[in-house]
Amino acid sequence: MQIFITGGTGLIGSAVTAELLGAGHSVLALTRSDSSAAAAQQAGASVVRGDLSALDVIRRAVEQSDGAIHLAFSNDFSSTEAVTASIVEETNAITAIGEIFAGSDRPFAVVSGTPWIPGRSSTESDPLPTDGIVGGRGRTVTATLALAERGVRTSAIRMPRTVHNNGTGGFAGLLTQIARQSGVSGYPGDGAQRWPAVHALDAAVLFRLALEKAPAGTSWHAVGDEGDAVKDIAAVIGRKLGLPVQQLPEESFGPLGEIFATDQPSSSAYTQAQLGWTPTHLSLLDDLEANLTA
Repeated sequence: MQIFITGGTGLIGSAVTAELLGAGHSVLALTRSDSSAAAAQQAGASVVRGDLSALDVIRRAVEQSDGAIHLAFSNDFSSTEAVTASIVEETNAITAIGEIFAGSDRPFAVVSGTPWIPGRSSTESDPLPTDGIVGGRGRTVTATLALAERGVRTSAIRMPRTVHNNGTGGFAGLLTQIARQSGVSGYPGDGAQRWPAVHALDAAVLFRLALEKAPAGTSWHAVGDEGDAVKDIAAVIGRKLGLPVQQLPEESFGPLGEIFATDQPSSSAYTQAQLGWTPTHLSLLDDLEANLTA
């Protein structure tokens, strides 16, 4: 299949692109800069130039593709307004892809996030949150899955808060960035709250499996580590960077502070059983230990 992909040169996207090409598929990547276009082409993908706001470019690329994966997001968490604007842009792009695929039974996998359920690990059957700072993404993914009723083989790949590779990525990467800037490896709350994680190379395999065989309208969990205590993550970061480790107020972590302080473990038992997906790469803590440098 020729697969159209947004965000194909990021941490997750570069792994997905390599996985698809290695499995014999071709990749048509949306790229917004000369450097990302060069990276995609060097990996073996074809490219179209544009960003998520280039809806006509996206529509033309999708029309010539056998399937699609959406990964791109601005990742501007500097303010609530910036996050909202990013979600609107993302929603418009996803909607454009879905409209082109309607009635075709072509596969369309969208990136999502694992939900958090008080008192237990979330599962694939739990609904996505639709309120809070990122609630708009949950509403968009839910609407996209409903396109199964219009002949699109949609699937949602729910990613944990940290998708990592070579000691960076996701919420753990943000903690590292904040630690470098502040001189303290901090964590909100008592640090006992748990974050799930997955290695990017493992997540890439799940995206491929979903394109190849996931039924329409289904959700899957790309979870390798069910839940690492945030204090344990901060401890590794502090040790590797040579910084003190301590509790910090939620507001120290910007608009994501409330989410950082939330206990949000997640399970992928159903995904592993149904799609035959097995994480095999380094856990988050082992990846940080092996690759994080001061």
